[in-house]
Amino acid sequence: MKRFDQINMIPFIDVMLVLLAIVLTTASFISQGMIPVDLPKAEHSEQAKGDEKVLEIAINAQNQLFFEGMPITAEALASKLDAHPNTTPVLLRVDKVAAFEHFIDVVDVLKAKQFAEVSIQTEHPQ
Repeated sequence: MKRFDQINMIPFIDVMLVLLAIVLTTASFISQGMIPVDLPKAEHSEQAKGDEKVLEIAINAQNQLFFEGMPITAEALASKLDAHPNTTPVLLRVDKVAAFEHFIDVVDVLKAKQFAEVSIQTEHPQ
């Protein structure tokens, strides 16, 4: 019987490269800026239409405000919205346990900046 003096590392490297590709691919799907928001359910919700650029504003369960996935204050939100035309669609994602006051603060900023195309994301009950 022939004795093995060395280990062939090429199959091991091939397997590791495939696993690395899988991990990087799934990590990009996971980290696409999704802020954990438990959306309220609505019986008569509609599916979003179009592929145009949508500004996303989210409020999580801890009443933290996010603009395009980044934490922000209500005052800073107003200045960020100045960089976009008021015809840009806005999507509000608000956690169902978030304080209503924070939702009203965001809507007030949107009204002050005259954004008319505002949608509120909800979940359809199963």
